[in-house]
Amino acid sequence: MNGTNLFKISLKALANNKMRAFLTMLGIIIGVAAVITMLAIGQGSKQSIQQQVSEMGSNMIMIHPGAERRGGVRQDPSSMQTLKLDDYYALRDETNYLTSVSPNISSSGQFISGANNYPSSINGVSTEYLDIRQLTVENGNMFTEQDIASSAKVCVVGKTIVDNLFPDGSDPVGQIIRFNKIPFQIVGVLKSKGYNSMGQDQDAVVLAPYTTIMKRVLAITYLQGIFASALTEGMTEVATDEVENVLRTNHKLRTNDENDFTIRSQEELSSMLTSTTDIMTVLLACIAGISLLVGGIGIMNIMYVSVTERTREIGLRMSVGARGIDVLTQFLIEAILISVTGGLIGVVFGVGASYVVKVILNWPIYIQLWSVFLSFAVCTLTGVFFGWYPAKKAANLDPIDAIRYE
Repeated sequence: MNGTNLFKISLKALANNKMRAFLTMLGIIIGVAAVITMLAIGQGSKQSIQQQVSEMGSNMIMIHPGAERRGGVRQDPSSMQTLKLDDYYALRDETNYLTSVSPNISSSGQFISGANNYPSSINGVSTEYLDIRQLTVENGNMFTEQDIASSAKVCVVGKTIVDNLFPDGSDPVGQIIRFNKIPFQIVGVLKSKGYNSMGQDQDAVVLAPYTTIMKRVLAITYLQGIFASALTEGMTEVATDEVENVLRTNHKLRTNDENDFTIRSQEELSSMLTSTTDIMTVLLACIAGISLLVGGIGIMNIMYVSVTERTREIGLRMSVGARGIDVLTQFLIEAILISVTGGLIGVVFGVGASYVVKVILNWPIYIQLWSVFLSFAVCTLTGVFFGWYPAKKAANLDPIDAIRYE
């Protein structure tokens, strides 16, 4: 019997039991749709994290005071004051793999303009901070080196600060705002960056000269951190080693002394977050894949029922010349038709569900072609695997016993 006839017979057999065939497909449909959706969410989160890291500066290096924490143990306050201005000057003047270096000192409080107020933090930085964090002044100008030298009470603000302190739409450049009763003149407004993938508002930022924050706001002589950027992303590791050597020399640490500072790079952060996201994606895909397994068991169950119901038909066909291979092929075709049709419908539902998640929940998604092919291939193999045994049972039936079957 040729393949075309077997295909027609299989289609007719499925058409005679439409509801049963659909319910059998349902497990495959749900499984494929779930796998595609889960992978899309996982890959979307991964891309979003990578984009966020890139926007922050993929070659950024962050230096914090104090030794690296282990097990969440709190350190003595004095150990968190190990970074000084001399360290900043050394990194700025004695390194070869850093393009920009900026101190970082921050203080939280209330910003006030007239009758309007907004709670946020003010960051004391240098002019190179914009290059490190990939920020751009859209209106006005960045404060100058002269402002830093004179500890001028000037600042550059983000769009969120402007919207909350100047809701009437007036130009904020040149206006005076107060931070904890200290007046600051706005000299520039940063270009909006919006929210990052973690829901943090990147425009709720105020930048001022680091000397101003150290002397006029916090009255401290140490730095809360230092930001730097390597020449290129590929040189981040070399730049990190160079920073460590300069700081150890500056702090007069002996060979066997532990660092009294901690260095973190965006590359390290990106690698850690990507690894975590990959694990979560695999976990989600495995959970969704259980649906495919259940769908495959459903195919086997229905094919068993079909073989049992059609035992007499199989016996008659074999008695008039049908071979065991023909019966085997027919039932395999039925199983594959169920899984492939269910897989195609599942792909449509999976892609649709991914975009529903994006629109309604506002989650980042990224549908990769390989994930569609993988889920479709798995559902096809599932149909062949779980359909083989019932089909083999049908092919091995004795024609005489089959005809006598009641």
